Amino acid sequence: MNFRGMDITRNMRMIEGLKSQLLLSISTLYSEMASETCDDIKPVALDTLSDTIIISYLLSRRLGLDYQALEKQISAKIRLGLLQEHETEKYFGDLSALSRLRSLKTGDAS
Repeated sequence: MNFRGMDITRNMRMIEGLKSQLLLSISTLYSEMASETCDDIKPVALDTLSDTIIISYLLSRRLGLDYQALEKQISAKIRLGLLQEHETEKYFGDLSALSRLRSLKTGDAS
């Protein structure tokens, strides 16, 4: 029995499952945001966005990226957004807040 082939197949199935979960999570958020019956989007947004972030991390690993590489890239993109004065930073300071949060979490500057 070819165990290497089974690992590749399992990984491909896992990638497809994660892609589906990612799309479902985003779809749920969009649907709730458009719903007339949704009085408070915060709990739904918290749940679906945290799912989306976790799924993204898991998907990156299945695609051969390690978590440190992903974290490094995220930090680089935050710094770039700060330098380019991204619109959310310019008007709301969102990237600065995110950078501070990540610095506290990791003990260094993003």
